[in-house]
Formats: sequence, C-alpha cells, structure tokens
Amino acid sequence: MTSTASSRIPQEERTRLMRARLLDATVECLVERGFSGTSTTLVSERAGVSRGAQLHHFPTKNDLVVAAVEHLTEVRGAELAAAARRLPRGDRRTRAVVRMLGDHFSSPVFTAALELWVAARSDPALMAAVEPLEQRVGRETHRLTVELLGADESVPGVRELVQATLDLVRGLGLANTLTDDTRRRGRILDQWARTLDTALDGALHATLQETT
Repeated sequence: MTSTASSRIPQEERTRLMRARLLDATVECLVERGFSGTSTTLVSERAGVSRGAQLHHFPTKNDLVVAAVEHLTEVRGAELAAAARRLPRGDRRTRAVVRMLGDHFSSPVFTAALELWVAARSDPALMAAVEPLEQRVGRETHRLTVELLGADESVPGVRELVQATLDLVRGLGLANTLTDDTRRRGRILDQWARTLDTALDGALHATLQETT
C-alpha cells in the first residue's frame, strides 16, 4: 500500500486492519505449527506487520493468543452461518446438515481451536479466555443444528439426538487431525444421517401417539 493510499484510510481503520492481519496470522500459525510453535515473531512476519507495531498491540504471546481466541470464535460462527445458507432443501436435507457439520469440525479453524483447548488445560489465564467462548460456540452450534434439522426439542430424546450428532462430528474432527479421514468420515456421517432421520421421525411419531 502506498503512503498516499494509506493516508486516505483513517487511523482507526488502519489499526483495525492491522489487528485483523495479526489475528488471522495467529490462527494460521496455530494450525501449521501448533501452540508451542507459535511465536509473536512468526506471527508478525506472516502478517507483514513490524515487530514494534505488533508489540504495541499485543505485548506478549498470551495477549495475542487471548485476542485470537475471540477472533477465532467469530470466524467459526461466520463459516458455519455461510455454510448453512448453502444447504439444499428436500429429502437429503439431514445428510447435507450432518456433512456440513462434519466439514466444519475438520476444518483449519477447528484445528486451531483444538490447539487452544490443549494449551488452556494447563494455563489458567488462557482457560479463562477459552472456556466462556467455547461455551458460547457450543450453544450457538447446538441452536443452529436444531434449526437446520427442523428438530423439536420438546419431544423426548430429540435434544440428546442433536447433542449426539455434535459429539460425533467433534470426535471425527479430532481423528482427522492425525490422518486424512475424509472417506471414512463421509461413510459414517451418511449412515448417521439415515439413523438420525429415522430416530427423529420415530420420536415425533411416539409423541403424537401419546397425545391422541
């Protein structure tokens, strides 16, 4: 960016863009190098930001990572919402929803989140930042899944089916960090989608019978 072009951008916006580059670079480093391999020097180099400017905004690695936790939460939410808007309607809706969740929980942003979970286990300051945001992500993902499946959680057993779906895709996402699990994951999720459709229909049918 030339100095002329830069001068046309308000300082507040330049600061926002710089912070965003630093946070994006932090997430990328977490994915590629893990928490222990992520350093403020590497992040500033990847972001194309001077070391002095990076230290001004985030004096320590912990400051940088804690800010990245919230940034990552926003990115994960935005990615899920965008994927949800592309879902088809009709008979294969459940399969599409389950596949979408499987893709999200095996994506780079989930890998970055895993690195933070592991690091937070033995770091009280990081845990204080990670835990409430993960709870927020969990609630929002659960709400979105219920909405996308058209599930009625007032029906006994339906809430547990939704939660089992989310536990399944998280577990498959974890397995994918060790080796490319795409084909096996696809088969498992397709079978679960069929099982889920049957179980949701059965739970609704049983409730209707009880009320008639």
